[in-house]
Amino acid sequence: FLTIMLIAPPVAAKEFLIEGTKGTKLKAKRIATFDKPWAMASLPNGAFMVTEKKGVLWHVTKRGVKTEVQGLWRVAYGGQGGLCDIVLHPEFENNSWVYLSYAEKDRFSAAIGAVVVRAKIDLQSRPIKLTSIEKLWVQQPKVTGRGHYSHRIAFGPAGKMFITSGDRQKQKPAQRFDGHLGKVLRLNDDGTVPNDNPWQNHGKIAKQFWTVGHRNMLGIDFDADGRLWVHEMGPRHGDELN
Repeated sequence: FLTIMLIAPPVAAKEFLIEGTKGTKLKAKRIATFDKPWAMASLPNGAFMVTEKKGVLWHVTKRGVKTEVQGLWRVAYGGQGGLCDIVLHPEFENNSWVYLSYAEKDRFSAAIGAVVVRAKIDLQSRPIKLTSIEKLWVQQPKVTGRGHYSHRIAFGPAGKMFITSGDRQKQKPAQRFDGHLGKVLRLNDDGTVPNDNPWQNHGKIAKQFWTVGHRNMLGIDFDADGRLWVHEMGPRHGDELN
């Protein structure tokens, strides 16, 4: 009986209505459920991938069939940290690169920092597995606490990779040029630093910066004109859009 239940196709989900406070109405359909999901990436074939904070990556078909992706590593799960963002390379259909961010504990202390990696994924393989894992960026410095990692990832119109690096609730380092805290970074897709970033004469780390003086940036995207928009928790603890 258990085997039959596991291989049986999911029952068709019923639509239900979501009504917003301003009169907006959306038709919704339950596809799958997750434990503390953090990010989702849509695949070219209509399926999608979902990260769970505790360190699980799911492949989910349009019908809601979930398959755990193999090849993950241990993450520093707790507070606002864990396995977080997932983004496909703009040329994913040609190169199979996916980019993930997560929180990583220091080997010798209680300090924690954000990390961005890229990995290959073969959607035709069984089991689905991450391979060719490359660590592209490590937040410096690692600090204590479990908040304000940010570590959202987005690709800009020119194919550059943008990463949000939160202030880790330390505030003042957001204006410093010797660390990543409180910055938006702009890198090449392989993690190297473009030579046209704005702060070329403020030290090695500052060459990665695109903007400085942020708090906790949990949304990043580009509009049709190529302008960068960042949604963050502002200095007065409210949300703002920059």
